Amino acid sequence: MLASVKGLLITLASTLNGFRAPVTRQYPTTPTPVKPRYMGFPALTWDDKVDEPFCTACMVCIRNCPTQCMSATMKDNPLQQEGKSHRRKIVDTFEINLNRCILCGICVNVCNFDAIVMSHEHELSTYERNGDRMDLPNLLEMGMQYQAETAWIPPTQRAKAAEEKASGDQQKAPEEVSGEQEKAAGEASS
Repeated sequence: MLASVKGLLITLASTLNGFRAPVTRQYPTTPTPVKPRYMGFPALTWDDKVDEPFCTACMVCIRNCPTQCMSATMKDNPLQQEGKSHRRKIVDTFEINLNRCILCGICVNVCNFDAIVMSHEHELSTYERNGDRMDLPNLLEMGMQYQAETAWIPPTQRAKAAEEKASGDQQKAPEEVSGEQEKAAGEASS
């Protein structure tokens, strides 16, 4: 009997709290914020240093995609011939059928060029059967938006910076130790 009353009081308290602070969001007007590690639809990234996409259309992501929802073609890079870029090939066309994509992230993991990311975009539904086919300009736009929102740094550049920092700390460590030893020797002599 006591357990039933206790359960009734908990339910009543929860109901009254719900009247004061509703937990439901008014979706179209108040979007639900996404977490930083949220995996939305894939997008292509843009290299601001060279002013071209990171993607070289090497097809690694396409070969590893379990649903085969991507296709791409490559072309010779005109910026490489001018000496402005180190990429010999560049993406010419890229298409993703987002209706078939299962958001697994394999394409991001296998990419050698940091060219594809899982964006935070998740609201792309349409009324047409093939309305969610994204081509190169749309994928780059979605990627640039993601890069701007998250201050995205390519993982390879992030790893190099962390490696340089670690090697810099190791080089400083012997200098600091010898300085501390000299300081301790000076204190011992006085």
